[in-house]
Amino acid sequence: MRCSALVGYGVAAQLLAVALGCSLPRAQAQAQDEESPTVAKPSTPVRERVAAGPGPGRGDHFPLAYARARGQRLDNREAPIPIQCYTKTAGVSNPCWTCHTQSSYPNLRDDTELQVEYSFSEYGKQNRWANLFVDHRPAIDAIADDEALAWVREDNYSPLRELLRGQMNEWAYGFDLDFHAGFGDDGFAKDGSDWRAFRYKPFPGTFWPTNGSTDDVLVRLPASFRSEGGARALEVYKANLALVEASLASDPRLADAAVVWPIEAIDERVIDHDLDRDGTLATATVLRGLPAHYLGDAREHPLLRGTYPAGTEFIHSVRYLDPDGDALISTRMKELRYLRKEREVSRERYFSAYEGEAQEKFEGRLPLYGGNAETGLINNLGWRVQGYIEDEKGRLRLQSYEEHYACMGCHSSIGVTADSTFSFARKLPGAEGWGYQDLRDIPDVPQLGHPDPEVLTYLRRVGGGDELRANTEMIARFFPGGVLDEAEVRRAAPGGDRSLPHLVVPSRARALQLDKAYMVLVREQSFERGRDVVIDPPANVHARIDVVPTGLVEAERVYRDGTIRLDWSATSLWLAAAGG
Repeated sequence: MRCSALVGYGVAAQLLAVALGCSLPRAQAQAQDEESPTVAKPSTPVRERVAAGPGPGRGDHFPLAYARARGQRLDNREAPIPIQCYTKTAGVSNPCWTCHTQSSYPNLRDDTELQVEYSFSEYGKQNRWANLFVDHRPAIDAIADDEALAWVREDNYSPLRELLRGQMNEWAYGFDLDFHAGFGDDGFAKDGSDWRAFRYKPFPGTFWPTNGSTDDVLVRLPASFRSEGGARALEVYKANLALVEASLASDPRLADAAVVWPIEAIDERVIDHDLDRDGTLATATVLRGLPAHYLGDAREHPLLRGTYPAGTEFIHSVRYLDPDGDALISTRMKELRYLRKEREVSRERYFSAYEGEAQEKFEGRLPLYGGNAETGLINNLGWRVQGYIEDEKGRLRLQSYEEHYACMGCHSSIGVTADSTFSFARKLPGAEGWGYQDLRDIPDVPQLGHPDPEVLTYLRRVGGGDELRANTEMIARFFPGGVLDEAEVRRAAPGGDRSLPHLVVPSRARALQLDKAYMVLVREQSFERGRDVVIDPPANVHARIDVVPTGLVEAERVYRDGTIRLDWSATSLWLAAAGG
């Protein structure tokens, strides 16, 4: 049923619309005072929640209690619009191209018009990310370096796992990963959980360490993709991961049979499949062509190009910067995010989902998602999103309904994502891409179809190192005298003498300042007013959108070539595998 068909048919129809994940018309959504808290219509949990009350816990730490106390409260109904979308372009700076672009199937959202104008609802024109406008420098300066270092080196995942493992319902992350048991050189978790870490090139801008955080991402496919005859089969699992990777990361303009992708060494005799199509079963290091189905016990499961199979899971931990740590990644987590694909979507459903969203936006509806904090929120493409964030003492707690809302814009409503995700399509190809995240030795390769390295292209188009042009260190390093030093940036390109950390890793002093700035937000528990790390209040951000055009058309600075995918063809890791 189309959401628009339910408009104007009374309370019962409105409740049905909410259950279907539809938005209410703007006239209804804004009937309440815009500045007053909004209690969202209750979504219908599919199954019974864990025990009522504060939930599992110990002492004064009950990780679900805050989210339960907040319930369905939603103070910012446009929380899916991220801080970065309120940037002042000044008619020349365009960070918008990285997210808003001409997309390719299965992402059918062509949203390049968002480079042209601030296409917000009337409600969304007011920037409610108030933390941007607060000067936290006195609080930052009050934190000593040693205090910050001790903070970021403390483990706050294991205590949460101890409390919640075996306590959560089946739709939620089950805390079966022992993070601190570590990962092998091939990325597999040493605890035998089949979670696998991979190395990837961070998405441009906010995700660079110099702008506030480090992170890691782990993937796990459903059980049938990891087995043969009901028994765990490692080569089958590796092969199916390679198929998913090639499906997501390869050029979507290529036919399935024309895809060529480097893979880790896989014994074709074990999986009984000729991956490299050389006519013999041996060890393959390159995939030539995508098969119609997956392998092993998933052999009846169709491979749908550009999409993940139902049951695919991701863990994404967002972390502080440890300036003395291995790869800068701290022990302490800022956030723990869990994504699970609950259902696969037919080609027809993809078209109708995007058509319906466009219609609802035209009708002026505000976003509304199925689910709640305990079930996770569910987008219209079948993904469940759930996350944990620090409490005032640094212990991880379940995010509130509204805090979850802030995750949904990027995972539901932009043209650049690959099946609602960011990282796996940016994995280093083949064996080099399996292992715990480490930026060292990753070259600044171009986006697919681009002539120049990605970071260089970003700096050219934005005129700074982040969406708000607030990273003064990046500007000082790469824009001496206000002019981009392209030769210095190109040193990190394939064949250069440097790599990605040369461009996107902050100095020790800045890393500590960024850590302290986030510690202030943790102590305030003010995430619903913005969780992005800001040292100084930025100048290039709108408090309110009063002029809708961005001015980028007149400056001829609208770009339609942004893509999540990368061109690794000039790198040694590609040439060694794909050339064989």
